[in-house]
Amino acid sequence: MKKRTFSKEEKLSIIREASLHGVTSTLEKHGVYPASYYCWKKKYDEMGEEGFNHGMTPQHLRRIRELEKENSALKQLLAEKELENKLKGELLKKKQALEKKRRL
Repeated sequence: MKKRTFSKEEKLSIIREASLHGVTSTLEKHGVYPASYYCWKKKYDEMGEEGFNHGMTPQHLRRIRELEKENSALKQLLAEKELENKLKGELLKKKQALEKKRRL
């Protein structure tokens, strides 16, 4: 038997159809194993449609959100440091210019 892959939309429609018409008849109609169906249903119940994205588990999503927060904080720190360095550079240039004028 050839392995069949289902798209996210197909999985959602099978889950909805199974809730309306019964699990057994729906799975036989579409040729889906019960283990696959219950795995899809668990992912859908836990994470909604995002659960069908490849390899996404609640732990992965949580980790991604943590990394995104950390990344944005680091970007903000970097921007502040760049601004600080730019201002320091400008002050040094002004200070050097004033010292040159005093010497003359």
